[in-house]
Amino acid sequence: MPYRVEMAGILLFLLAVVTFLALLNITDSPWLGWWTSLLTQTFGWGAFALCIMVAAIGVHVVLRKVERPYRVRPAQVIGVELILLTALALSHQLTSSTLNDAYLGKGGGLVGWALSAPPIDILGPFLTGLIYVAFLLWGTALVFGIRWHDAYRALEGASAQLGHLSDRLAPPAGRPKRSPTSAPAPPAAAPVAAQQTVIVSETTAVSPAPRKRRSRQLPSLDLLEAGVAIGVNEAEVAQKKETIEQALADFGIPAEVTQIRRGPAVTQYGVLPGYIERTGPDGEIRMHKVRIGQIASLRRDLALALAAPRLRIQAPVPGRGVVGVEVPNEEVYLVRLHDIVESEPFTRLKAPLALSMGRDVSGTPVAVDLGKLPHLLIAGTTGSGKSVCINAFISCLVFNNVPEELRLIMIDPKKVELVRFNGLPHLIGKVEVEADRAVGVLRWLTAEMDRRYELFAKVGARNLNGYNRRADKETGSDEPLPHIAVFIDELADLMHTYPGDVERTLCRLAQMARATGIHLIVATQRPSTDVITGLIKANFPARLSFAVASGTDSRVILDTVGAEHLLGKGDMLFLAPDASGPARIQGVYVSDREIEQIVSYWQSMRPDYVPDDPPWETLIAKYALLDETDTLLEAAIELAQKYDTISASFLQRRLRLGYPRAARLMEHLYEMGLVEDPKMGGKTRKTLTDEDDDPLNRMLSER
Repeated sequence: MPYRVEMAGILLFLLAVVTFLALLNITDSPWLGWWTSLLTQTFGWGAFALCIMVAAIGVHVVLRKVERPYRVRPAQVIGVELILLTALALSHQLTSSTLNDAYLGKGGGLVGWALSAPPIDILGPFLTGLIYVAFLLWGTALVFGIRWHDAYRALEGASAQLGHLSDRLAPPAGRPKRSPTSAPAPPAAAPVAAQQTVIVSETTAVSPAPRKRRSRQLPSLDLLEAGVAIGVNEAEVAQKKETIEQALADFGIPAEVTQIRRGPAVTQYGVLPGYIERTGPDGEIRMHKVRIGQIASLRRDLALALAAPRLRIQAPVPGRGVVGVEVPNEEVYLVRLHDIVESEPFTRLKAPLALSMGRDVSGTPVAVDLGKLPHLLIAGTTGSGKSVCINAFISCLVFNNVPEELRLIMIDPKKVELVRFNGLPHLIGKVEVEADRAVGVLRWLTAEMDRRYELFAKVGARNLNGYNRRADKETGSDEPLPHIAVFIDELADLMHTYPGDVERTLCRLAQMARATGIHLIVATQRPSTDVITGLIKANFPARLSFAVASGTDSRVILDTVGAEHLLGKGDMLFLAPDASGPARIQGVYVSDREIEQIVSYWQSMRPDYVPDDPPWETLIAKYALLDETDTLLEAAIELAQKYDTISASFLQRRLRLGYPRAARLMEHLYEMGLVEDPKMGGKTRKTLTDEDDDPLNRMLSER
């Protein structure tokens, strides 16, 4: 019977309703008397709660194939049972019922007596009641998903609020309480320079966001190391501010530093151009604003005055009305994944594919949604932080997603950077390190993209989220399609070996794969035009550049200069698809120990996980077979399946070949048993296959 489970649920619901009505004495059916008496004697008042629970189970079973607006966790079921049993015991204890009362169905019935009387005889009524109250609170916490550290943080927050309230009601000694009718005293006049200068440090720029409750299936934040912020060195800031103003004045450019934004690696000094006096044609002296190009042209002179190894000028800073002079800090601190994941910009995204980028020049955390990029192109010289950035992206994704929601594919021609993630349950197959297999992976991705679009068309969905919402109703599938993130650590090696195949498949994926939940993150250390071609560049609107060798390389990756002035070690420029210009960010650093802990956590959570053979193995073997014979053999097989007769001249016309190659294809078809014996004069031969046959897979299985 196709609906036997649903029918069982309906029977459970009807039994619960009839029993509930009988308990209320609404129905007087004789055959229900013994049943209600048994329930009342066993559970007391809990018989009513038991009927409600059975009815809820019946409704839940009936709706098993319907998209439910709720989700029942096993812990909630255990919590409800714990509350019911504890309430039965407490009710028996509070009503001081005896065994005879339990037989009559009073209090918690026989179950309540059995749970209450023996502990009271051993521990006493007070200690027994205290234990059962604790169990009652525990069951309530399980039902509502409240964990111990959540309760601790709630109490901690309440304590802080009470502390603030007490400070307002009773100020500390020595500070008089302000009268509500008295006007505040006016502040003392401050120097003009002090009023204009604004110092923004990493310790004051962003307040930490309240910790969001994470799913129990995800790793704990304790696996990640917290960063240590370095305070503002006021003497260093004041000295460099004075040096910048003096150096510009020496070249006849009046300007003033009005904004100072300190980040992890660089400090941005916002320079406001002043006015210079010029004599007009009529001999009258007029004030003219200093052009920002005059300040930008003095980059090397400012670097010399500040003794800075590299200096970058952003003219102007978007939305701030100043020219930004970015000077390296004497002390650099690491940006940790723990701090970004806990920050308010990251939690505000509420996206499963959120990536922690790092901190900008003011120390503000930066996070982006990979689903909106939707692909990312990374460039940078050796040692600039490319591979560390990819490791941070992978760690961030697997730290916030279970394997059922996100799958990863990694291609690492260097064979040493990404292999540490082997054994991760999120990974499809293993990390691919051979260039010829990487091409097969990209071909499989295009086939998977086409397959997903066909599934979307069947249910009328436009993207992956829409399909997963409708899949249950339309197809009855309980497993949603996961997102797929593809990481390629070195594009130059693939482009050098297979330029045509790699460029074609990458461009097709970048153009169409966004709606299917497939996203690419591609990195290269050689951002030249033969690696990052025009087609690839046009289909990757989101780009990220670390330090590069020259301004030409910077133009290739970012369409503007500036990346050649970066410091390295995670210092990068990020060009978002919707941004007017690149933003400077200090990237996240994830240590080897943190990566090992994350991988070990997922392996411990999936102890029975055994990686399957990658789905692209058959495709790789198929193309290897075609390379051994003829790359057009597959097209010739399709023609043989479509037509009843075939000949060498027919293959010439349809495949646009010369006669020798067409004759060789006919020989391959004959060896595979797809056409009859050859005839004199090259006459047409009858085909011996149909469209349901798959001769290539048959040959692969025979090998």
